[in-house]
Amino acid sequence: MDFVSIRIISHDVARLVAFYERATGIAAEWATEDFAQLRTGAGTVAIGSTRTVRPEAARAGENRSVIVEFLVDDVDALYERLRDRLDDVVQEPATMPWGNRSLLVRDPDGNLVNFFRPATSGD
Repeated sequence: MDFVSIRIISHDVARLVAFYERATGIAAEWATEDFAQLRTGAGTVAIGSTRTVRPEAARAGENRSVIVEFLVDDVDALYERLRDRLDDVVQEPATMPWGNRSLLVRDPDGNLVNFFRPATSGD
């Protein structure tokens, strides 16, 4: 079994896709106005409209337990590039007790997103 993707359900797919495109530098592949995905070397972030699932199956904007994480080359440089466009910075770049450099933000739907660089990367 392989982990392939995570799908985020949103009321505003275009807004959420724009956030992830800006943050990752990856252009989304649009299947329809209700579904797009950003493919990385390790997996895919898929974004689907609330119209693609039954209302009781997934509620957009209510995640409070999952963190979407991206391995980046330079956490501080990414923060400088995005800082004026981020609405909710949970934690500015900081070195975690285990050594990772991390930037924690919320995407436009309130989902936690961590951009990090492991301490073992030579930083």
